Amino acid sequence: MRIVKKVLDNSVIILDITGEVTLGQSAGQLSQELAKLLGEEGVEGVILNLENINYMDSTGLGEVVGYLARFEDSGKRLKLVRPNETIRKLMRLTRLDEIIRIYDSEEKALEDMFS
Repeated sequence: MRIVKKVLDNSVIILDITGEVTLGQSAGQLSQELAKLLGEEGVEGVILNLENINYMDSTGLGEVVGYLARFEDSGKRLKLVRPNETIRKLMRLTRLDEIIRIYDSEEKALEDMFS
C-alpha cells in the first residue's frame, strides 16, 4: 500500500491510497497516518481518496470506520471519496453505506467538510 499526502491548506489533508488495505502492515500504516493527523493541531479535516485501492479486507474497513468515529468525537472530519465498486459492495454488504456518506469527488467532500 502507498499513501500520498496532499495538503490543501493547513487545516485539510487529502490522503490518496493505492494498493491493498489488509490485516497486517498496510492496515497498520493507514492507522498510523490517521492517528498522526487526528492528533495534529490545526488539522480539521481529512479526505480519504479510496479510488485506487484494489482490495480492502474487514480489518482495513474496520480501521476506516473506527477513525470515522474518532475524528467525529474530536470535532474533526473524515470524509471518504470515490471507493471503487469492490469497496462499495463491501460497504453495502455490511450496511455501512447506510451510515457513512460517500462522496463522488474531493470537491463535494470539501463542500460538506464544515457544513
